[in-house]
Amino acid sequence: MANTNNRFDAVGVVVDWIDACKQRRLDALLDLYDDAATVECCESGSFNGRSEMERYWRPRLARAGNDAFAIDALTPEEDGISLDYRGYDGRIMRTHFRFTRPGKIRLTACEPVKSAA
Repeated sequence: MANTNNRFDAVGVVVDWIDACKQRRLDALLDLYDDAATVECCESGSFNGRSEMERYWRPRLARAGNDAFAIDALTPEEDGISLDYRGYDGRIMRTHFRFTRPGKIRLTACEPVKSAA
């Protein structure tokens, strides 16, 4: 979703990310990330670069339920986008997206959303 003048549609990139996850399109998902990107997962650690991200994402996409990756909230932040969505296992997750100047994802950091008591 990059365009001229190093401007890009960050929300559009996140929507493309969700679509790739819903459609279980691993290559399309990984293509949204910068070659040196990092996936940080609160439960599984940190995964750097395409091959490690593939190792992280492949089993999660394969195990995803039919209601996985439904968007609950998408919020622009000063330095990226925050996305609340239903994870591959049905839990509500929050992922923070950070981008390179040309519009590739450089970092995703996820955590479960704690429900209100």
